[in-house]
Amino acid sequence: MNTPLATALARPTLRSRAPGLLLAVAIALLAWWLGRLLPLIGGPVIGILLGIAVRNTVSPDARFTPGIAFGGKQVLQWSIIALGFGLSLTQVAKTGLESLSVTLVTLTVAFLSAWALGRWLGVHDKLKILIGVGTAICGGSAIAAVTPIIKPDEHDTAFAISTIFLFNVVAVLLFPLLGHLLHLSDLGFGLWAGTAINDTSSVVAAGYSYSHAAGDYATIVKLTRATLIIPICLILAFAVAAREKKKGSTDFSLRRIFPWFILWFLVASAARTTGLIPAAILPALHAAAEFLIIVALTAIGLSANLRKMVASGARPILLGLGVWAAVSVSSLAVQLLIGRL
Repeated sequence: MNTPLATALARPTLRSRAPGLLLAVAIALLAWWLGRLLPLIGGPVIGILLGIAVRNTVSPDARFTPGIAFGGKQVLQWSIIALGFGLSLTQVAKTGLESLSVTLVTLTVAFLSAWALGRWLGVHDKLKILIGVGTAICGGSAIAAVTPIIKPDEHDTAFAISTIFLFNVVAVLLFPLLGHLLHLSDLGFGLWAGTAINDTSSVVAAGYSYSHAAGDYATIVKLTRATLIIPICLILAFAVAAREKKKGSTDFSLRRIFPWFILWFLVASAARTTGLIPAAILPALHAAAEFLIIVALTAIGLSANLRKMVASGARPILLGLGVWAAVSVSSLAVQLLIGRL
């Protein structure tokens, strides 16, 4: 029997999406405000945590499902595109080339350790990819970017982001102390923080707590590292295409799975680089990108089943710890070899 609710779930419309999307926006506004009060945690992480809390206590009914799904997918892609307006490719080119060797090594170490350790721990492939990408590139933003491509369960996405956040907090507190104990230079610490701490806000917090010069350098290294999400997304898209073709899928289309939002991200970044975007509106665009990310991650939290996350046990957390440790050590090792410390 086709009920109005069943029809709305099968063919979502603006009207059917409104309840879930408005719920995500309302919670995101609270998360944004709390994030201003608690910058170390940040609005995106607070948003996903609040979303998980609401999902697993109030448990919104099926009327909210279309809008929540829209927020966790389409709004997620819009947020990635909006981030492009804040990234000038020319601004990071020089520092990017200087840090490229360390960045590529840590990227490789992150994925290899995620694969090997994840296999040993028995963590399934999609969660391994999410934790590996989040650790290798830029935390929650990278996880958000690959989610539309590999299509993990919502609780896997929430688990990966929460795991990455845990080690971001540890890094902010631990890295400056270790940097002083190791007598790292400002640039050496900036390169270490920029390549081994996941989230941009945590990189900034750790870098500037060490020194102003370290903070400046770490921020640019981190922005350069973030651009690597583009080739990673493309590689994952072609890998998924090859797997589906091997399975003999008849309804698979590379055009359908291709991450077109990444191309629009490049267009936005090119507009920023060439000066087509007036400097006066850049703060507003940055604020819009930040809020869209909070809305998207809140929606993902609203989709997350906490029971399934708990059932996953400690193995994903151990995976995140192992990958993060491997990346941190490899970053210092490469700097030592090339005489950058």
